Amino acid sequence: MRAEIVGVGTELLLGQIANTNARWIGERCSEIGIDVLFHQAVGDNLDRIVDVLRLAASRADVVIVTGGLGPTQDDITRDALAIFLGVPMERHPEIEAWLRERFAGFGRGPMPLNNLRQADVPAGARYIQPIRGSAPGLIADLPDGARIYAVPGVPIEMVEMMEGTILPELSALAGPVVIRSTTLRCTGIGESRVAEIVADLFEGATNPSLAYLASSGEVKIRLTAKAPTQEEATALIAPLATEVEHRLGDVVFTRTDERLEEAVGRLLTDAGKTLALAESMTGGSVGARITSVPGASAYFLGDAVVYAAAAKRSVLGVREETLAGPGPVSSACALEMAAGARRLFSADIGLSLTGAAGPEPHGGSEPGAVWIGLDAEHLTHARGYVSTGERDRVRAWAEQASLDLLRRYLEGKPLPDGDRPL
Repeated sequence: MRAEIVGVGTELLLGQIANTNARWIGERCSEIGIDVLFHQAVGDNLDRIVDVLRLAASRADVVIVTGGLGPTQDDITRDALAIFLGVPMERHPEIEAWLRERFAGFGRGPMPLNNLRQADVPAGARYIQPIRGSAPGLIADLPDGARIYAVPGVPIEMVEMMEGTILPELSALAGPVVIRSTTLRCTGIGESRVAEIVADLFEGATNPSLAYLASSGEVKIRLTAKAPTQEEATALIAPLATEVEHRLGDVVFTRTDERLEEAVGRLLTDAGKTLALAESMTGGSVGARITSVPGASAYFLGDAVVYAAAAKRSVLGVREETLAGPGPVSSACALEMAAGARRLFSADIGLSLTGAAGPEPHGGSEPGAVWIGLDAEHLTHARGYVSTGERDRVRAWAEQASLDLLRRYLEGKPLPDGDRPL
């Protein structure tokens, strides 16, 4: 079954709000085997909404529209739906009575008369009585068998109608089929290199299918299968996931769609180890990622944010000779920072980050230069590289590289000495 999602509202086009409704609906539809093939967004313009409905209904079995069902003049989804269907609007007295009763219960005085527009339903359409809010949803069946659902744009009201009415109806129409995805995450490798390594798998995969999604310092490989049951879909994915992981090797840090900081937290917990950080160029953002994981207090002891050279010396004990010689952006400084953090917090592992995020040079180092230090029992290790791009990109790559160095240490994988992020 093919579905299309339409978001109504000029605020979507202006970028004033993100269309989180489309993402939520897409996820829920995929869980019951509905293929969402298109997303559209349209402003509060009657003719354009009608055009969008016409296009969506021409290529989808089900169209799910969010927004434009309120009581104000710019809420015109119901009017557009009536025009598209070629039917008049009918006022439902039971909805009107419910609206009057609902507003009386608010104790805010008389109900504004424009709220009565919400009692209007295109002739022949069904409506969904809301529990939250005052805007009924609408359901219209088309002569060719397609169906249009219209629900409020307020997320909590949309979810209520989707879960209470629409998803059960669609599940019954779609029959016994599910779509399941497994996501492998990689770091320290570029999307183009991933695509090169698994090119034949991508070209030959239909069910399950294979797709890529890149972000700063990370690539996701999503494997998606359709089958009558979750178990059968999982069984279809398993051999392909194993082959992808085998080819990519130790750049894969999870097959369960964990964030890198979650994977690190799991590994620290399994090893019974504690962690302390020392951050310069990243200003505490690695610690923020670590502490975003529930239960991080079991393994994370603290973070010394030492931006200035004097702070590196006074807080962590970095030697004056190091700061004056190799400099604050150096292997020696990173190692002394990591050792200082470990000593300061009495941790099992110290991890440090120092560098020149740019756009100007820093400490005698070119923009983009990064050094990461790791200090643990029987091991000290430093990794250095030069990253390209804007300041935010350099910092994001540095965060990722530091967590990946820690992940590799905890997994007993080879530790990189230095490279250039792709």
